[in-house]
Amino acid sequence: MKKLILVVFTSLGFVLSQAQELNCRVTVIAPQVAITDQSIFETMEESIANFMNGRKWTNDTFEFDERIECNMQITISEASTSSSFSGSIQVQSSRPVYNSDYKTALLSVNDQDFDIDFLQNTMIQFSIDQHRDNLSSILAFYAYLIIGMDYDSFAEEGGTEFLLKAQTIVANAQNTAVSGWKASEGNQNRYWLVENLLSQTFKPFRKCVYRYHRHGFDKMYNDVEGARAEIAEALIGLRNTNKIKPGNYNFQTFFYAKADEIVNLFKPAPQEEKLRVYNVLKQIDPGNIPKYEKMMK
Repeated sequence: MKKLILVVFTSLGFVLSQAQELNCRVTVIAPQVAITDQSIFETMEESIANFMNGRKWTNDTFEFDERIECNMQITISEASTSSSFSGSIQVQSSRPVYNSDYKTALLSVNDQDFDIDFLQNTMIQFSIDQHRDNLSSILAFYAYLIIGMDYDSFAEEGGTEFLLKAQTIVANAQNTAVSGWKASEGNQNRYWLVENLLSQTFKPFRKCVYRYHRHGFDKMYNDVEGARAEIAEALIGLRNTNKIKPGNYNFQTFFYAKADEIVNLFKPAPQEEKLRVYNVLKQIDPGNIPKYEKMMK
């Protein structure tokens, strides 16, 4: 019996030490939807969390405390049937900064194309080889995007493998009737999020993600001025990409996550350094100019 107990606890310890990649907190709200059984949204929340956190997305080994922190807030705005829903999904992720308690945001996307079918007591199934349903494809797409961006922040273009999987999901969804997957539907959807990242034009953006985090924030603990200079150069390196694709979706999502952080970082910097960064930011991120003006005061 003691041997059996030891085996059980040893196996449990192995499972806990070999954690999945994501620590995804899921919230499903439906403030304006009037249906008889509101418990379906609680079930949806639990099913999505289990899908994101219970699946192995990579072949790499993650310790329990190495999981990627991320959030999904799903807002259901309409229920056309008892199992068909539409609304939006907001996806955020962050990563720790070396030798500190600070976590820096990596991704912040507000996706308005969330049209799904969901049945209670049915497990969410996913296959990388086919588009089974919109819910599993959307969730898997963002799982791979989260992981890809995280890996990009630790190694230059380190997330390519996972971004390619996100692109495969997009390709598999081209024949679906729901929106969010096609180039022709606009320039702010899932298609363009990953298409841009894998294009030659956006190599400076991915280099920025790496340099900003690995040579910037991760070295902040012992060289604030040097690390801040690296971040400044990383941001300045985005100018050419912005000239080719001004107002692109990837820049919008990046700066939505980063604008406040950039302001707090450069506000105490020397005026010459602030002005250099400010002049670039007002070109590549005009939507946040009021924030960057505060940085200059």
